[in-house]
Amino acid sequence: MHISVSWLNRCLQPATLTADEAEHALMSLGFPSESRTELPSGDTCLDVEVTSNRGDVLCHAGMASEIAAASGRTVRLPEVPTPAASAEHASTVIAVENPDHVACPLFTARVIRGVKVGPSPQWLREALEACGQRSISNVVDVSNFIAMEMGNPCHVFDLAKLEGAKLAIRPARAGEKLTTLDGKARTLAGDEVVVADASRAQSLAGVIGGADSQVTESTVDVVLEMATWDPVAVRRASRRHAVRTEASHRFERVVDARTIEAAAERAAAMIVQVAGGRRCAGSVDVGASLAPLHVIALRASRCNAVLGSSLSREEMATILKRLSIAVSLDGQGTLLCTVPADRRDLTREIDLVEEIARVRGLDAVEVRTSIPVAVRPPQASESARRELGSVLTGLGFTEAVTFSFVSREAAAAFLPQGMRLVEVSEERRKAEPACRPSVMPGLLACRRANQHGGVRVPGGVRLFEIAAVFAQDASGRATERTCVSMLVDVPVSGKAASVEDRQTGLRLLRGAIEAGVRALAGAGAVVSLKEASPRCGGFDASGFATVLLDGREIGVAGFVSQGQLAAYELGAPAAVAELDLAALLACYPPRSMIALPPEFPGIERDVSFIVGEEVTWERIRGHIDGCASPMLERVSFVGTFRGKQIGAGRKSVTVRFAYRDPSRTLRHEEIDGPVQQIVESMKVGLGATMRT
Repeated sequence: MHISVSWLNRCLQPATLTADEAEHALMSLGFPSESRTELPSGDTCLDVEVTSNRGDVLCHAGMASEIAAASGRTVRLPEVPTPAASAEHASTVIAVENPDHVACPLFTARVIRGVKVGPSPQWLREALEACGQRSISNVVDVSNFIAMEMGNPCHVFDLAKLEGAKLAIRPARAGEKLTTLDGKARTLAGDEVVVADASRAQSLAGVIGGADSQVTESTVDVVLEMATWDPVAVRRASRRHAVRTEASHRFERVVDARTIEAAAERAAAMIVQVAGGRRCAGSVDVGASLAPLHVIALRASRCNAVLGSSLSREEMATILKRLSIAVSLDGQGTLLCTVPADRRDLTREIDLVEEIARVRGLDAVEVRTSIPVAVRPPQASESARRELGSVLTGLGFTEAVTFSFVSREAAAAFLPQGMRLVEVSEERRKAEPACRPSVMPGLLACRRANQHGGVRVPGGVRLFEIAAVFAQDASGRATERTCVSMLVDVPVSGKAASVEDRQTGLRLLRGAIEAGVRALAGAGAVVSLKEASPRCGGFDASGFATVLLDGREIGVAGFVSQGQLAAYELGAPAAVAELDLAALLACYPPRSMIALPPEFPGIERDVSFIVGEEVTWERIRGHIDGCASPMLERVSFVGTFRGKQIGAGRKSVTVRFAYRDPSRTLRHEEIDGPVQQIVESMKVGLGATMRT
């Protein structure tokens, strides 16, 4: 940001600021000067570095406010005589349409008739030239002057060149043509915002005006536009068309709608001052209602604790008022601070603490010779992640760290149904513009690198990664969550993976899931897999399931599809899982399962049930729990048998029942009845028969 010291003095009282004082004050406030140029006019131009969150200081009034807060001066803009308005009202001369208050929160138009366009007065030319700008004409120079002085970019249209005497804010039409003020003919993509007349676009909103309606020496009547625009739309249009202007630089950092009225009135008065003419009464303002100013509560005790100071509430209020922040006290002594419209960077209590530190000077912060340190245990979330990583590495997994960006094709394979990809500009990442919706592409690429590198591990390669994934729903709302992703090689005993090999791989994966989940949720956590249809094309339709923890879905597991195995050139199948880390962290720390050893022996009995292939262990377990005796201490799965003697489409599932009475020793005949009750329930509910 180029700053003229003479211009700063026009905004300050007393106007005695030197270039050295300006540099020192701005440096202490966090705005270092990158260069300093002495001008032939006797002025000094400072090139001041401004952070992206401080759009309010991209003007001389903003910089003057900062210097005033540090030096005790006051800010006062030079007065411009308010011209008398004609009886004709602006709304009868120009019509404005602004239906989208997100793209354009506020659009204002003022009309000045009878101007004489010509050279600017010397003071105006020198002011602009001191900041590196070229003088064009008196009317146009005023619009540039106001942007440099007050931070509100504006644009002036030749009223006679606006078809239908109308200004409409609308999306550009795909393929629409617009010749801009730099003389370049541009083809619009369709997602830009334009200011148009009744038939065609007349400016690229917030970026650059159009040549068709520019002010020339023949212009008589002008329309002064001052508005504020969606910073995302301005940034997108500026980058797409490779045009960066003083206006786009400011709008990308947000110009608050509440600052427009004063700046627009000043601009209109200055046009009449330097170009003559007569202003039409009033203005045409179309937009959303102005939001109330933001109020932040500041605790004096918190401020002193952060800064290590002993400031009183009154001292804090004095400092904040020097920054134009209105301050009042509530009943408990908290400072209620009303933030100025142009200070959008102030949103939280700590922001006000930083402002107090800046104005006081960082050299006023006490530097202690020793720092008290309190040793605290790690956060529960960090302890849980370490425990999970420890369990998985103990099971033979290797932790991977993969990149967050992938190609569109790789991302689409694992994009959940109904979701859309989150992408960055192709100019930044041509080959991999998509944020990963799953960690699977990264793990599969890592496994491919292992394979091509000849990596061989007994039992197969096992990988895991804890990382964030991204997607957006149909409405465009982005979601981000952290997942625990695992990949396990399916052990292949022959030339190709058999059904038994795939089952072995899935059991290995399921064992890892159960071990990891129970490490965080406790040994009593019930982990199950429920067969389902794949939610994306990257999974094999014949082997996909949702993972349930105590009946709640926490992730998915299954086999990688043949298409993805081929895409990553993998020679063997892989079983994968992706679990929601937040659901696991919510269960941590695990509940203790410590109990006194039993005083009396129990009795175990194995029973084999012949059921249909479609009957899952969860259904069997549910029937057992529904009719279990109080003496039933534990139910466990022993094994499954299939054979000719069982019959096609049937299987034998062996279940072990453990009974115990904590007050005495059981006899075998005492559990005959409870076991028979379970057998009968299985017959009725699942069509099971007891295998002898």
